[in-house]
Amino acid sequence: MADGGEEPQEVDQDADRDCVLCPPLRFRLNAMADLPGEPAVLAADDDFFLIPDLAPLVEGHVLLVTFRHLQCAGAFGKGLWAGAWQWRHRVARVYRAAYGTDELLMFEHGPGTPQGGGACVDHAHWHLMPVRPGVRSVRAVLEEHGLPGVPATREALRDRFRAGRSYLLVDERGAPTVHPGDGVPSQFLRRAAAGAGRTWRWQESFGLPDSRTRFLHTLGDLRAALAAEGGAASAA
Repeated sequence: MADGGEEPQEVDQDADRDCVLCPPLRFRLNAMADLPGEPAVLAADDDFFLIPDLAPLVEGHVLLVTFRHLQCAGAFGKGLWAGAWQWRHRVARVYRAAYGTDELLMFEHGPGTPQGGGACVDHAHWHLMPVRPGVRSVRAVLEEHGLPGVPATREALRDRFRAGRSYLLVDERGAPTVHPGDGVPSQFLRRAAAGAGRTWRWQESFGLPDSRTRFLHTLGDLRAALAAEGGAASAA
């Protein structure tokens, strides 16, 4: 869904040169892990593409990534924000077909700032994964760390982004909330989503056999679900 003539996206024209989610580096890490890159894109439209996470916490863990270099969802215009949520709902449908559940966890580490923040790649991308039985609520972890949330509107994210503040976006049980992100360690939400005793830093599992297996299973499972849905062309 293109944004047309509405409020312009806030694009950093220089940062994309060394961004691992922009050309020419977009699929370099996939190649380093001996995993498919562009052929692993599960679905795409003019604004977003969907691909398995390189170090999946669980089977079904995917990234929704903007084609354009936008720092975070706080930089989205109205159309892009609406389009991202259409993708979120489509992934829920695909999970239902692939795994028998449409209950998912979605999260985004907002932008890195001088005050700190959770992002380790400053290019807008949402993590989505099926909710596993018995895993603790990510929102509960945030609240225990003194990071209470408010309803996640585009305006709430945009205001923090424009003020130079970081944020943590969580959609759990269909209730999206945004939480303070300043000073939060990198990959904080990955750690919360992984659960106790599990490897959560992507750098520690990237390219290892179990991680590669989860990537390839995710690719196969979701390709089959998308094919059954009727194609992988768009989020509509």
